[in-house]
Amino acid sequence: MTPSAASSGPGAPGLDIPVVTVAPGAVATTTLTVRNDSDIVEAYSLEVVGECAAWSSVEPARVSLYPGTSETVTITLSPPRSPEIRAGERPFAVRVLPAEHPESVKVPEGTVRIEAFHELETELVPRRRRGWLRGRYRLAVRNQGNTPVQVEFTPGQPGEELGFAFDPERPKLEPGESLEVGLRVRTGKPVWFGSPVVWPFTLATSEVVEAAGTEAASDTAVQDVPRPEEVVPRAPLDAEFVQIPIFPKWLLALLAAILALLLAWFTLVRPAVRSAAKDAAKEAVQPRPAPSAGGQNSGAGTGSSTAPGGGQGTTGQGQGSGQGTGTGTGTGGDGGTGTGGGAQSSQTIEVKSTSGQTAKGVYTVPADSVFGVTDIVLANFQGDEGVLTFSFGDRKITTIALETFRNQDYHWVTPIKIPANDTVTVEVTCAKPGTPATGQRAAGCYEVANVSGVLTRTTTP
Repeated sequence: MTPSAASSGPGAPGLDIPVVTVAPGAVATTTLTVRNDSDIVEAYSLEVVGECAAWSSVEPARVSLYPGTSETVTITLSPPRSPEIRAGERPFAVRVLPAEHPESVKVPEGTVRIEAFHELETELVPRRRRGWLRGRYRLAVRNQGNTPVQVEFTPGQPGEELGFAFDPERPKLEPGESLEVGLRVRTGKPVWFGSPVVWPFTLATSEVVEAAGTEAASDTAVQDVPRPEEVVPRAPLDAEFVQIPIFPKWLLALLAAILALLLAWFTLVRPAVRSAAKDAAKEAVQPRPAPSAGGQNSGAGTGSSTAPGGGQGTTGQGQGSGQGTGTGTGTGGDGGTGTGGGAQSSQTIEVKSTSGQTAKGVYTVPADSVFGVTDIVLANFQGDEGVLTFSFGDRKITTIALETFRNQDYHWVTPIKIPANDTVTVEVTCAKPGTPATGQRAAGCYEVANVSGVLTRTTTP
């Protein structure tokens, strides 16, 4: 570098320091010659002043000179690589202060030209996004250089099936400024079924900066002239957009299972159910067969027998015997004497109870009768919770949890005989009332039992 000198002493003129060019993060030096033109020994203190003083130094910082002698000092300039040290020219000065004659202080000036450097930090968050048709990303951009830049984004995708939109599109950043840019990625058509589709893409970022050597001029007309620009590309960022199907795989499996169940219902189950229902209806409407002569009398109706030769029928299990012609009647079950008849009978037992309480419903078989139970239907139409037990006399038939059914029925081919004055008992322990079709929780439990069978009258001799 071209040195410059500054004479120090009474009446001595000072010389300016030449322009020094330095890159941020690097070191540049220049020299300054100090001469003692006085007639005494003088000590001089040297110090860089101005805005460059924080990153500048003088070596040595103090010199002592005899009259008529001189010494050259080195000025070191080392600006840090930071956006705070902006590119361009800025002045600096060195203060030369004599110890004996401080009034003869000299301040030679110079200019340092800070070179430009470009450093752009970008981060895409997240790198992987899932969606049906579109995905949103956030691109954080920070200008770590020392010159203003305009940022451009160039997305890339192999098949060009994706569309990209940025907000803002071309942001301008000052040194040290950061900005968050929104990125929207969109596909052209949806994926209805199947596996997710992965769309990889890249995002290249470039800086548009003013070309070197185009500092602003002070003249307004010159400033209006467009300056040349250069594009500084950056390494691209990799990202993915995972397009998920509208209908997932498990839904297809569920639809297939439902379709298979419907086909099985209409082809196999429904015909079998209808056939069984028809058979049950036919059996229900057919009359019960009359008991044969001398045979066991059923408690389901009136039994009669005719014995050859005549005579009065004997008592017992509906057995007719004797000489001559006569009519013998008897009751089914445990047997009896006299005449009587049986008819279908149906009784309804209602049980109402509150939460935490036990209530009973009882039907008592009339005197001189036998009740042959063949069917019982239980209804829990509210969906109550608790325990239900029904008994025939002293015989407990079964105990059921209410929450396991809404309607339950039991049937016996051989009737269960309940003698006169005995009972059919339905006992309910209410744990929690249910919610009927009205949608409002009931105040208490409410169960209904319907008992059907043959009620046969008996008489004593």
